[in-house]
Order: sequence, then C-alpha cells, then structure tokens
Amino acid sequence: MISNSLALEILNAALATGGDYAEIYLEQNDTEGVLLDGGKVENVSARQSYGAGIRILQGFRSVYGYTSDLSKKSLLELASKLAASFEGQRQIEVKSIQKGKYKTINPIKTHLMDVPVEKRISYLKECSKASYEVDPRIIRVQDAMNFWHKSIRIYNAEGEVGKRFDTEEERGRLIMVAMAGEENKIETAFEGPGASNGWEFFESLDYIGKAKEVAQKAIATLSAKECPSGQYTVVITNGWGGVLFHEACGHPLEASATSKGLSVFSNSIGKQIASPLVSAWDDGTITNEWGSNNIDTEGVPTKKNELIRDGICVGFMVDRLNGRRLGMEPNGTARRESYRYAPTSRMSNTYIAAGKQTPEEIIADTKLGIYVANFGGGSVEPTTGQFNFSASEAYIIRDGKIAEQVKGCTLIGTGQEVLMNIDAVGNDLALGQGNCGAASGSIPVDVGQPTIRLSKITVGGRGGQLK
Repeated sequence: MISNSLALEILNAALATGGDYAEIYLEQNDTEGVLLDGGKVENVSARQSYGAGIRILQGFRSVYGYTSDLSKKSLLELASKLAASFEGQRQIEVKSIQKGKYKTINPIKTHLMDVPVEKRISYLKECSKASYEVDPRIIRVQDAMNFWHKSIRIYNAEGEVGKRFDTEEERGRLIMVAMAGEENKIETAFEGPGASNGWEFFESLDYIGKAKEVAQKAIATLSAKECPSGQYTVVITNGWGGVLFHEACGHPLEASATSKGLSVFSNSIGKQIASPLVSAWDDGTITNEWGSNNIDTEGVPTKKNELIRDGICVGFMVDRLNGRRLGMEPNGTARRESYRYAPTSRMSNTYIAAGKQTPEEIIADTKLGIYVANFGGGSVEPTTGQFNFSASEAYIIRDGKIAEQVKGCTLIGTGQEVLMNIDAVGNDLALGQGNCGAASGSIPVDVGQPTIRLSKITVGGRGGQLK
C-alpha cells in the first residue's frame, strides 16, 4: 500500500490536464485452495497478487491503467500517462485526504487462512466418503475448498478534499462434484455453497448432507428421460433458480447497459416491466453473504437498492461514470475482479422478493408443466433480453404433483417475457452462490428468488410433446 502523501501526488498528477475525478485502487489478494479427487489430495495451492489501478474521469470520458509496480516512480508515471489522454487545464487541486466511513457488513470470527490445511483436508475427505457411499454407481467425486482474502485501499477525489477507504474482503467456498456412471451413461451434479465469512460458515454447514445430495442428484439423472418441447407452464425452484432473473433481467438493469441505450430496460424507470407480483432488489449489505461488501470498488458504501416494486421499474444499479450519463448518484454497485479492471455497475446479491404462496400451493395449482430444480449454463443478449438456459435438474408436473425427472431441458425467451408471465410467487426466498463474468471481470454474486411460476415459456427438449 502507499502513504497519504504519495496518494496526494498521484491524484494531482492524474488531474493535471483537466480531469474532474481521480481514483487510485490498491489491492493485495491472497488465495488458498485444496482439491481432492477420488478422496485423495490432488492439489494444495497458495498464491498472492498485488497491484494498483488509476482512473481519471472528465465528464463522460474515462481512462484507466494498472500496474503491479507500486513504487513512487511507477505510479506517478502511470498517472501522468493517463492524464495525457486529456487536453486541458487543471480544474482541481487535491489539498488533503480524509478517512472515509462505512459500516462493517461481514464480521469474521475465525479467519479462513488461520485454519490448518490438515483440518481442511479432513473436512473434504468426509465429503468424498459421504458421496461415494450413496451408490456404487458414483464413479468419481471431486471436492475442493477455496479461500480468498483481499486487502483494499481506495483513494478518490473530485474536489479539494480526497477520501481514503481501507477495507478487507474474505470469502470461502466449498465445491462438490459427483459423477455417476451406468452402461454408456455418465451424469454429473454440482454443489457450491460459499459465504463472505470465516471458518464458522463451514462449521455450520451440513456438508455431509450436501455431499450425499450431490451424489443422489447424479444418480437420479441416469434414469431421466428426454424433456418434451413446446410452450408450457414452468415452475422454477427458489435459490439458484434466481440465476435466470440474474442473467435475463439483472444485467439489463445495470447502468453500464441502461446509460448507453443498450438495454431493453434503458428507459423503464416508472414503467411496468414485470407482473405486479414481482418486486426485486440488489442488496450488497446482507451480513456475510457471498456477494456482500462493506464498500464498492469506488469507495461508495454498499446499499440495499430497490430495482422493481410491484412490477414497476424503480431503479438501476449505478456506478460513478454511468451515473453521470443517467443523472443519477452512484449507489454502491461499482465492482471489479481486481486492480486489472476498471469498475462498472455490477450485481451483488440480486433477488426477487418473497410472495405469499407456499411452494406446495404453487405446485398443487399446476395441472401440467415443468418443474426446474436447478440450472446449468446459459446466455443472454442484454440489448434484446433474449436468453437460452439449460436446466441441470427438471421434472414433469402432473395433476399438481412433481412426477418423473427429465433431462435436456432448455428455457428460451426474453427477460421482458419472463417478468410479465410470472403468475405465482412463493414465500420461500433463498439465495445461491456463483461467479458472474462481465466487463469488469469475474466477481462473486448471490442469485436468489422464492419459488416462482411462469404461466408460459418456450421449453426446448428432444422428448416430443408433453402429455
């Protein structure tokens, strides 16, 4: 890290040619991982990286550069080179730096990297053993435990007084993969719980239960038939089912898209974009959640941001640069993978709020349709909202009951269509952990929702018509 006096020099060098905002982002990232394959230790790793990124804004223009050389000479040279992108006279001279304030969102009791590697290996071996014991058709199990710790310092200024923010980020994730084989069939199942928390998260986790569950899912898929195709009523599970909302509707509500007219929701504030049953939030302040942070990577404290209220669009996720384009204040959603990326508006913990029906009532009220219990991969085009998502676990609903499992299920549609066709929202809100890749790199995010029902959506599959 660097001193306040050096930060003042760098900020003023960056602002020498007329920039109206300058920012220094410094980071040290420590990662550790343990991987078991077949119950045996395959890899134990530890890695450290560090560096700094400097950004200058002038109106709607932005320039960014980074370096892993944190010497005074290197940082001042980088600031001067970036400033040369603008032609103008100094508008701001930063004269002092004050300490920025924020609340601690993610308290830690036992730091992850203080836990001995032997204890982590023992934990993972229990997971592997539990998965293999489910069924002799489990042919391969991989279990991993990954830890991340970041020390971050941010200096920023758009006036005579700059601000300094120091924060820590700590995350841990358990990865479980089970493969089942029978004759010429091989099926895979995955679980990946994680949190912005310490070892207490892993101690509180029902890891043996999850290890058995991932193996059971792989076994069950072996006997699944091909999914039918057509337009059907679809019920989507809570938790990780929210990845559909995240991709098809969350990304188009980021200011990086809406501010440039590149989103189907660019001019939607105050307009109905969803069923009146739908309210949605992006909340970076949920204690110890996977996508939570004390501040964003521009130094803005994270917030609970309302996106949709009773079907009406009421907000976007707004970073500093795109907020200028929209005439909106930044709301703590500027994120980046590391110092190698400039920040932009990104999701944190994004979810559809809970409704009033129980999931059992929603299923019982569905005569014929598809129940999606888990998603695999997918893609979306923010400018059109068109998406294509594959379900890794799906079932037929018959006469209000979950019936036979099917595979090869794909949901095809648009974000607008999905939001407007939600006709039931459950009371069982849950969150699921994942990583989201976009312009500012790969970042940890929570997706979430209660059980929801779509009155109709196009389902792709190779199993003919649903009868």
